[in-house]
Amino acid sequence: MSTAAAYAVSAPDGTFEKIAIERRDLGPHDVLIDVKYAGICHSDIHTARNEWHGTAYPCVPGHEIAGIVSAVGSEVTRHRVGDRVGVGCMVDSCGECESCLAGEQQYCTRGVTWTYNTPVPAEQQAGGYTLGGYSTQVVVTEGFVLSIPDGIGLDVAAPLLCAGITLFSPLRHWNAGPGKKVAIIGMGGLGHVGVKLAAAMGAEVTVLSHSLSKQEDGLRFGAAHYYATGDRATFKQLRGSFDLIINTVSADLPIEDYVKLLKLDGSLVLLGLPEKPATVRASTLAGMRRSLSGSMIGGIPQTQEMLDFCAAHGIGAEIEVISADRIDEAYDRAVASDVRYRFVIDTATM
Repeated sequence: MSTAAAYAVSAPDGTFEKIAIERRDLGPHDVLIDVKYAGICHSDIHTARNEWHGTAYPCVPGHEIAGIVSAVGSEVTRHRVGDRVGVGCMVDSCGECESCLAGEQQYCTRGVTWTYNTPVPAEQQAGGYTLGGYSTQVVVTEGFVLSIPDGIGLDVAAPLLCAGITLFSPLRHWNAGPGKKVAIIGMGGLGHVGVKLAAAMGAEVTVLSHSLSKQEDGLRFGAAHYYATGDRATFKQLRGSFDLIINTVSADLPIEDYVKLLKLDGSLVLLGLPEKPATVRASTLAGMRRSLSGSMIGGIPQTQEMLDFCAAHGIGAEIEVISADRIDEAYDRAVASDVRYRFVIDTATM
């Protein structure tokens, strides 16, 4: 095994500290990546603070990883030393189930190996569970390493490995494009990327945010309209307006009010994970043949498609680059929505 520097938290109420971790030796299909940037996702915060329970400590989060290939296994064919690459939320899956064979590894029926906090054999990772991208190096099997096109900076590409694909996948699945009216609920780390993607796909984009505080940004990112949901008149004005609504927030919202904003055959897709169940009357769905659904990230083929699309359209995340010793501060600010729009760690500071 090789040694890498990392930033880890050792308890739910702990602070991040620099530690040394061991990465597995390269197998024939493995890729060693020198991590350059690691995005901070709200999932990192939930896991580090054990808010979803089951966190193994010490915990090294990070599943928005961008870097450079520094070595490859003897049978690797997809990547070469010096390539610009990324790693997202997954580092392995069974590769044999129906979902995996369809390129939808995120829905692996035997269980995905997530980039951090997933049990693995001790020979794959010291400690027996995955450690993420808040580190200087990571070893990943080649099938889960993405190519980052030259048209995207590594720093602004890092959040695309989670935030980008989380929005790209439902936009593609529900056919966002010319002639479609798409609403994005929330203008945070996920929502701002969704606005850019939906606009680049040719859809007429509306932002539904609690207030108008980010309206200027939303319009700059490609939104045609921006409404404050804190104004109850918004729901009356926009009833029956949208083909697709994507909810990016985890707050407990009055989902039925948003469902009523859908047109005939419209869909509302939930990405956020609120504490309380979403409640919608069957009559609200049946009356206009509306649908309420959910979505995760995308599979590896679609994630590569997303990166290529972003490069072709000049899309990257809006970021604030921080040093590794500011992770705790960034977590607190992210929870307080005090970031526009994604924190990215410069691993050179490790």
